[in-house]
Amino acid sequence: MEKLQYRLENFEGPLDLLLNLVAKNKIDIYDIPIAELLEQYMEQIDLMREADMDVASEFLEMAARLVYIKTASLLPRQEDEEDPRMELTGLLLEYQQCKAAAEKLREMAAFNTVTRPPEELPADFIYKRLHDPRELGQALRAAWGKGKSLMPPKPESFSALVSARIVSVASQTVYVLRTLWKRGSIAYRALFAEKEERSARVAVFLALLELVKNRRVRVEGEGDLCEVRLLGRDRA
Repeated sequence: MEKLQYRLENFEGPLDLLLNLVAKNKIDIYDIPIAELLEQYMEQIDLMREADMDVASEFLEMAARLVYIKTASLLPRQEDEEDPRMELTGLLLEYQQCKAAAEKLREMAAFNTVTRPPEELPADFIYKRLHDPRELGQALRAAWGKGKSLMPPKPESFSALVSARIVSVASQTVYVLRTLWKRGSIAYRALFAEKEERSARVAVFLALLELVKNRRVRVEGEGDLCEVRLLGRDRA
């Protein structure tokens, strides 16, 4: 076979390169001399690398497939075993048909396509859709609900927040220390027994955490048996 040189940008992929090699050397596509075809294909890969061109992975994958076909062709085959070159022949035939069809479509598009600038159409603002009366009623109620949600809240909505008594953590810290100073220790639940308001219970809990952090008190036990004990009371 005559040695050929091609530039990578002339081919859309490895099948395009192989098809050109087959056509240029007048190779019978149904009886491909795989060894010679592989040799020329690898020469093109080497030329691409010498020219510092980025060889796509699909070209390298095809090279590996040609090497496999060549290796399989050298091995003895059974009578019912298919020629390993037939798969490559099928790929080349399918690609050849697709390429011919694409060329025909390109020629048809070149002669039968007519274009024109977009036409400006007048805007039609008339609403022409027909609605069921119940659908209109649902839309009205939905719009009315959205309108209400956009209105400012009533003063009554803040009454629970404004009327709630503010309980400071500092005051409950004093409460916990006084209780423990008198008793030395107390059940954990007993600290909250007299606190009816949520803000007061939260303040007691935060005060207890702060006292534990500062090593003023210690919480012992688990569950209902949990107790809070004052530290350093005996030394005082």
